[in-house]
Amino acid sequence: MTTRTCPCGLPGSYDACCGRFHSGSAAAPTAEALMRSRYTAFVKGDTGYLLRTWHPRTRPEGLDLDPGTRWTGLEIVEAADGSAFHAKGTVTFRASYRGGSMCERSRFERVDGAWVYVDGDFLD
Repeated sequence: MTTRTCPCGLPGSYDACCGRFHSGSAAAPTAEALMRSRYTAFVKGDTGYLLRTWHPRTRPEGLDLDPGTRWTGLEIVEAADGSAFHAKGTVTFRASYRGGSMCERSRFERVDGAWVYVDGDFLD
């Protein structure tokens, strides 16, 4: 990954990819796009975006991210539903960090038309 590519693993620049979601100039059109943008928010330490894109019924009051965690890559294992034609979707992913990785099946729903993260199950 170069400094010009988005941390989510897609070939575009951060500004053209997840950065536009973080800035609020666009909304993630699919559950997978939201999941990728949330991974990138973890990379960037953007707790505001993470909280804004969390379902109101499951959102914590705050987040305390570990500044020592260095995220190194994202792999989408499977995505089900979560398109413009769905109200719910799931995305299974593996996120790597310096020293390990974690795998989660995340659930997403639309709230007022926007995709939000509901919760997830760790698979490892």
